[in-house]
Amino acid sequence: MQPARRSLRAFLLLVAVAVFFKVAPAAAHAVLLESNPPLKSAVSGPHVSIKLRFNVRIDALRSRLTLIHPDGSAQALEIAKETPADTVSSEATGLSAGAYRLRWQVLASDGHITRGEIPFTVTLS
Repeated sequence: MQPARRSLRAFLLLVAVAVFFKVAPAAAHAVLLESNPPLKSAVSGPHVSIKLRFNVRIDALRSRLTLIHPDGSAQALEIAKETPADTVSSEATGLSAGAYRLRWQVLASDGHITRGEIPFTVTLS
């Protein structure tokens, strides 16, 4: 076999092996970029707008928002249907003053579920 042809075959074999073993970049889970209310903030009530923006598209139909009240009771919040693909939003109404926690669970475009919690305080003006 000619040296040039041998070098070409070795190069092609090396490329084929490299392509075969190439590790695809891992799809990132949903990362919370922005929230309203902000983490550990004090917001004016009794009505609080909720908006969570992520780094990827979110499946809002399979996502959940739950508000934990100061007494420990949980309230499922309805997610608004007309929001950008990377955002879930809702409205919490009739809140009294106190410490709340917003628990969120979203299904990201990569197929993974991500969860988190945002503590905040409601004040009445």
